[in-house]
Amino acid sequence: MHQVQASGSTRSQDHAELTDWKPLVEKLRRERINSSIEQLKSLLGAEFLKQQPDSKLEKADILEMTACVLMQQKQLQAAADQGYSRCVQEVSQRRLLNHFNKLQDLREADLCPLSSTVQTSTSKDKSPASSAPWRPW
Repeated sequence: MHQVQASGSTRSQDHAELTDWKPLVEKLRRERINSSIEQLKSLLGAEFLKQQPDSKLEKADILEMTACVLMQQKQLQAAADQGYSRCVQEVSQRRLLNHFNKLQDLREADLCPLSSTVQTSTSKDKSPASSAPWRPW
């Protein structure tokens, strides 16, 4: 019987020790929450001033505003990413078009290399007297 009482008393002691810890653990949890909310408040100070500078904001207000600001930043980042991608695409297309134009110019020069030299040499060889059109009569 003594063992039963001893084990029963140790159980009640363990239970008492656990219940003594619960308020302390809850207090530490609330302190962490409050500290984090204060950090959010300081990080978003400008946003809080826009709302109502003289009123004290509730924790729920701070959390809502934080979520709102983070959503806005996410949307801005997505828009910036789209703009960057579009710019990269346009620059790539322009470079590609310039490259094709240069290739076309080179191909045209390769296809008619004599025509440009003949034109320049004939224009140099012409004298004012020979500039009149040729007539068979």
